Order: sequence, then C-alpha cells, then structure tokens
Amino acid sequence: MFSPSQADVRRFFCGVWAKSSTSQPMEAIETLAAGWIEEHPEWHAELADADAAVKRNYGDGAVGGNPFLHLSMHLAISEQCSIDQPRGIRQAVELLAAKRGSLHEAHHETMECLGQMLADAQSRRQAPDGDVYVASVQRRATRS
Repeated sequence: MFSPSQADVRRFFCGVWAKSSTSQPMEAIETLAAGWIEEHPEWHAELADADAAVKRNYGDGAVGGNPFLHLSMHLAISEQCSIDQPRGIRQAVELLAAKRGSLHEAHHETMECLGQMLADAQSRRQAPDGDVYVASVQRRATRS
C-alpha cells in the first residue's frame, strides 16, 4: 500500500504543476492531477513554490483552504469513479455532473459527502460506509 507523507503529496502536486507549466511529459496520474490543478487557478502561484508549500501550515485542513487536500480529493473521486468503487459512485457523480452542468461542481459536492462519511466513520470508530456515501451523492443528484 502506498502511504505518502504530507511533504510527498505536496511535492507531487507542485511537481505536476511545474511539468504542466513547461509542457513536460507526464505519467497518467500526473496528467489527471494537472487537469484538476488547471481548474483551480487560485492555487497556481502557491503550487509554483514547492519548498514554501511543504512548510506551510493549513490549520485544520479544511478542504477549500488546503489545495493539497482538495486536489487529493479530486483524484480520489476520479479513481472511485473509474473503478466504480464504492459501487454506484460513478453513476451518482455522473448524474450530479449532468444536473449541475459541470463535473468540477459535481466533484465539489461529492467531496462534501465523502468528507461527511469519513467524519462519521471516525466519530463512530467504524469503517466508512460506502453505501451511505453513494446515497448522499445520489440524493444531491435527484434533488430539485
């Protein structure tokens, strides 16, 4: 199992941004990450300085305030959808994207559901419940 440190994750995203900015060849995961980075121009300057990014304290790690947590969640949701794990997440995110007219916006809403599932599991000291997570995304996709 791959278990990168916080510094590893930050250097990965900063490296991806450096490669993307200079049109260097990238691995598949880097190409995916670069796409999500492009969607967040508010963090481009921050991603340009890996040393400063590694040293920065993002406080409580709120998804919207920590570019590395946020981008990691985009990658996690992309991977979940690619393998449909938990079962049904691909369809739920696709429905939400269609409703919102934006995969990016659908991911942001899905992040809220994912974060809530993880917080609930942690507070109960139980494994995350993928069915509850998928149902939460589905509810957002079917609400008027």
